[in-house]
Amino acid sequence: MIANNGIADNVTINEVKTKKERNISKYLGKFAVYFLLLLVAFTCLVPFYSMMVTSTHANSDIARKLLLLPGSEFLENYHRLIDTVPIWRGFANTLFITITSTALNLYFSALAGYGFSKFDYKGKNILFLAVLGTMMIPGQLGIIGFFKLMDSFHMLNTYWPLILPSISNAFGIFFMKQMCDSSIPTEILESGRIDGCGEIKIFHRLVLPLLMPAVATLGIFSFIGKWNDFLTPMIILFDNELQTLPVMIASVKSQFSTDFGAMYVGIVISVIPILIFFSIVSKKIISGVTAGALKG
Repeated sequence: MIANNGIADNVTINEVKTKKERNISKYLGKFAVYFLLLLVAFTCLVPFYSMMVTSTHANSDIARKLLLLPGSEFLENYHRLIDTVPIWRGFANTLFITITSTALNLYFSALAGYGFSKFDYKGKNILFLAVLGTMMIPGQLGIIGFFKLMDSFHMLNTYWPLILPSISNAFGIFFMKQMCDSSIPTEILESGRIDGCGEIKIFHRLVLPLLMPAVATLGIFSFIGKWNDFLTPMIILFDNELQTLPVMIASVKSQFSTDFGAMYVGIVISVIPILIFFSIVSKKIISGVTAGALKG
C-alpha cells in the first residue's frame, strides 16, 4: 500500500509539473505574440508621430535636429500654409472627387463582379481575362493617350477625367467577382426569382447587403488611392482653384526653398480624413467577419 501511495504521489507531482510547464509555455507564447504586435504597432506609429511633431516646429529646427517632442509653431506654420495656397479649397475639391469616385467604383465594381460571377453568357471568360489583363498595364503608361482623349472630349480642366474612369476598375471587378463566388449562394438568387424579383432588384435587395464587408474593404483602397492621387490632377487640372490637396501641398515647395513646416501641416490635414474614413469603415468589415463566423 505504501508503495502504491508513493507511485500515486509521484504521478500527481508529475501531472502538476506538466500542467505548470504547459501554462508557462502558453504565457510565453502569448507574450511573444503581444510583443511582436506591439513592435509592429510602434513601427507603424513612429512615422505618424514624427509627422505630427514636425508640423509643430520651425523650419530651422526641422533642418537642424531630430525632433522628438512637440513644439509651439503649429499655428505659425498653418498661417503660412493658407497664405501660400488655398488649402481648404483643395481639401473640398479632393473630398468631392474622392467621395464621388469611390461611390461609383464600389457600385459598378459590385455590379460587374456579380454579373461575371452569377451569369453565363457567350464570351464571358474571354471578357473577364481582358479585364484582368488591364491590371498588368501601369497607369502611367497610358497617361499621354488619356490626356489626348480628354482633350478631344473637351474635358480638360474639369473633374470628369478624375471621376468617370472610376466606373471601370479592374481590381474592383476581380475582387467583387471572387467575393460573389464565395459568399453569394445561388439558392438565394433562385428564391428571389421565385418571389418575382427582377435581376436589378435581386442585386440591390439580396446581393449588395451580403457584399457590404467586401464593399467596405474595397472602399478603403479606393478612397485612399483617389485621395492621394497626384499625377492625374496635376496633368488634367490647370486652374489653381480646381487643384486637389496633394498638388497644393507639393506646390508649397518652390524652386529655391521648401517650407517644411507649412508642408507638414498640409500633410497632417490630408491624413486626418483617411484616418476617420478607415475608423468608420473598418467597423463594417469587423462586423461582417463576425457575422460570418457566427453563421459558420
